[in-house]
Amino acid sequence: MMTQLKVQNPDSYLLEMNGISKSFPGVKALDNVHLKVRPHTVHALMGENGAGKSTLMKCLFGIYQHDEGEIIFNNEKIHFRNPRQALDNGVSMVHQELNQVQERSVMENIWLGRFPMKGIVVDRKKMYNDTKKIFDDLSIDIDPNALVGSLSVSQRQMVEIAKAVSSNAKIIVFDEPTSSLTEVEVKHLFRIIDRLRNDGCGIIYISHKLEEILEISDEVTVLRDGKWVYTGSSKDLDIDKLITLIVGRELTNRFPSRKSKPSDEIILRVENLAGEYMPTVVDASFELRKGEILGVAGLMGSRRTETIETLFGLRKRKGGVIKLKGKQIENNNPREAISNGFALLTEERRETGIFPTLDITFNSIIANIDNYTNKFGILNEKKIAEDTKWVIDTLSVKTPGSKTKIQNLSGGNQQKVIMGRWLLTEPTIMLLDEPTRGIDVGAKYDIYELIIECAEKGNAIIFISSEMPELLGISDRIMVMSNGRVAGIVDAKTTTQEELLRLASKYL
Repeated sequence: MMTQLKVQNPDSYLLEMNGISKSFPGVKALDNVHLKVRPHTVHALMGENGAGKSTLMKCLFGIYQHDEGEIIFNNEKIHFRNPRQALDNGVSMVHQELNQVQERSVMENIWLGRFPMKGIVVDRKKMYNDTKKIFDDLSIDIDPNALVGSLSVSQRQMVEIAKAVSSNAKIIVFDEPTSSLTEVEVKHLFRIIDRLRNDGCGIIYISHKLEEILEISDEVTVLRDGKWVYTGSSKDLDIDKLITLIVGRELTNRFPSRKSKPSDEIILRVENLAGEYMPTVVDASFELRKGEILGVAGLMGSRRTETIETLFGLRKRKGGVIKLKGKQIENNNPREAISNGFALLTEERRETGIFPTLDITFNSIIANIDNYTNKFGILNEKKIAEDTKWVIDTLSVKTPGSKTKIQNLSGGNQQKVIMGRWLLTEPTIMLLDEPTRGIDVGAKYDIYELIIECAEKGNAIIFISSEMPELLGISDRIMVMSNGRVAGIVDAKTTTQEELLRLASKYL
């Protein structure tokens, strides 16, 4: 049953999207959707992957043209034909997927398409000064002349936020802005959003992180299956109510329960692991037990990702010893790591996880391709089809078929395919870097169940996450990284977020 829209003062809206519908061949992505945003507010837009959130925002931003309905901005009916029109008229968007020119400087990316000119020449001094002023105003410590490709994911995210602010927008859409940020960086972002809210902006905030939605937002709108289902004050909601609205059913627990505990058998021992080229892991020693989920926490610059990439052979190892089941191994490169039973699910799903223009079949079997060829190099198409079907069926991938391009799936379903890809290699050690990043609460639960199931079958799992609740919720122990070193390893059942943050600051 639909909840009635709670309207306090309809004359105070900065943006109204009324009765928006949008269809694509074979699917109605939006069906009579409403969104009303007031100035001086943060309005959260929530829903599962595929609920229609991104489609609605693309209709606002001029990327898509809606089929029905109207958009009223600043008391005027508008219909942007492209994103440039939206930007010029005060509507800006910070996209979840970073589409930046990595070979160009930070300031060039911010002012791309609207460079300040001095006659017929770009005024680089003004561009630098304008960028520096925005950075100083937002307390962002990034060199405007630095190449975007040299920045971390979180720094690149901050560049996109500065770009949105630079357009003097009245409506700013934040699409999963904290998906690659640490706790400290999230607090910084929230200070920026508070400032924008106080300045009179209307913020549309899209996120799957329920705690931060309740912390930062004033109002919440929920979409489900392309339809509007709820709009109301954040004060009237709690996490359980939000989950029920989003998934359309109650989830009795946010995290699945474990049926078994890790064994005492040490399956992996890492001693004084160090990488060759900075920034990298400096000194990491730890043990991993059979059937254990070892969570990894840390702030920006803690080198969590660098640690597991060095372990997997993606980064050159300078020193340290890796022992698998008591036997010393090298893992000099990913192929060697895979042959030793390691699997790596990378943080950046779009850039380093999927082959976006290729189908689910290719994305499922590529890490295990040697197992599908005979001595003459001929592929076993029957085995490929069987294993792809296994991935789709076992992991409940929502797709029309195995030949669907993976880029057409939701983020959660893309992640399931990648997980399936690695499971086909029958790994002993699974290295998971932010496996639930940008995934809705329902799909997250599915991923948690899959991770726990793998652990119960005897896999040993290293699980990196920037979300403290999920680290505490599914890990057996948590290893805290600080500036490339292991700051401590604690029991997930007895530790606290405060202890994790204290350890994360140990070597700063």
